[in-house]
Amino acid sequence: MCKRKAPGSHINSRLLSETLLVVFALSFFLFLPPLWAQSPDLPPGPVRAKVVTACLECHESRIILQQRLSKATWAKEVDKMIKWGAVVDAADRDAFIDYLSTNFPPDKPPEPAVKSSSGQKSK
Repeated sequence: MCKRKAPGSHINSRLLSETLLVVFALSFFLFLPPLWAQSPDLPPGPVRAKVVTACLECHESRIILQQRLSKATWAKEVDKMIKWGAVVDAADRDAFIDYLSTNFPPDKPPEPAVKSSSGQKSK
């Protein structure tokens, strides 16, 4: 005896398969190491771990490593990033500015540009 599927049951199984595929793909990407994990390290310092957490959530460290700003300009940059959503405790704001302005002042030579695997300089 041949068992027939109920009308429309192939649609439900297809929808279930597609949903499971999307869930699997999303979970796969959520557990991959973040892109910034492969970017150069920031220098040691008392708030380095907090800077890594707050800043590298949105961009890789090369963005910071290439900057050469005065303390006043770093203050504006930190405040701008906080307005854009960087999670920086108010008690840590000045320590962030001190860390960044000490390690990336205007008079420090710039970091060399790193070439990507395609031979292009990364920005």
